[in-house]
Amino acid sequence: MIGLLLVNKPENITSFGAVARIKRLANERRVGHTGTLDPMATGVLPVFLGRATALSSYLLEADKTYTARIRLGVTTDTDDITGNVLCDRREEIKNAFTEEDINKVLDSFLGKQLQTPPMFSAIKKDGVRMYALARQGKTVEIEPRQVEILEIALRSPVEDNEFDISVRVSKGTYIRSLCRDIGERLGCGATLAALSRTNASGIDISSCVKLEDLTEENIGKFIISEEKAVEYLPRVNITEKQAIRFSNGGQLDLDRLKLTEVEDGDLYRVKYNDLFLGLGVIEKEKNQLAIKCIINNI
Repeated sequence: MIGLLLVNKPENITSFGAVARIKRLANERRVGHTGTLDPMATGVLPVFLGRATALSSYLLEADKTYTARIRLGVTTDTDDITGNVLCDRREEIKNAFTEEDINKVLDSFLGKQLQTPPMFSAIKKDGVRMYALARQGKTVEIEPRQVEILEIALRSPVEDNEFDISVRVSKGTYIRSLCRDIGERLGCGATLAALSRTNASGIDISSCVKLEDLTEENIGKFIISEEKAVEYLPRVNITEKQAIRFSNGGQLDLDRLKLTEVEDGDLYRVKYNDLFLGLGVIEKEKNQLAIKCIINNI
């Protein structure tokens, strides 16, 4: 079995748990997801089956969109409501902020910036996951990383120190960290109260099936072409002869592909007619499109 399953992950299950369930339902050993969601988070979880798992890392490069509920006045050790409360100032700041105050702070986050990931995260420090260190009570210095907030907007009134935002971000952005930083900039602290990923790489939540609706009998009808996951990449059409060469591991000449305005490292979807063969990568010095991964053979 090969393809892509667009899942709407429910609360209270890990992404790994969702994949394990799909493995059983599809009776497929090679199953992998891309873009881990915390157990409290819901939303778009693309799941690859069979050879399509080779595409998992490329979907991580794409922008993602979320809706998040922010709780002002509360800080936790995980930067979300599942953690231990470090400070609770909700009574102190009740009705302290207007929508104008919130919008001004949200706008200040637009663009590229350095963000410090949460201590409870899957990032590795000296080969150990940060969350494992955190559970042992250890604290280590976390290197900030560059992220980009592409869009951010207030999506609900501010009521009982809570409000919703929608945000589109670059890869590697932690929404928990963003909520924490919004609270710090407001001067009251904040934590993430709810999170849903609504879009990933152009895949909208409206096209996803609820995990709980999948069965052994119906899962097959929800599996679509794995190409959907990388449709954000440019496409190059090749001839039958070139398709045979590519499928057998051969590079393709850029001049014959009529690819001129390219940059080293650019990725392309390689197609022969309607068949998605895989991904190619530009090697400008060699003037060739090299193989990045092969998914289907001609």
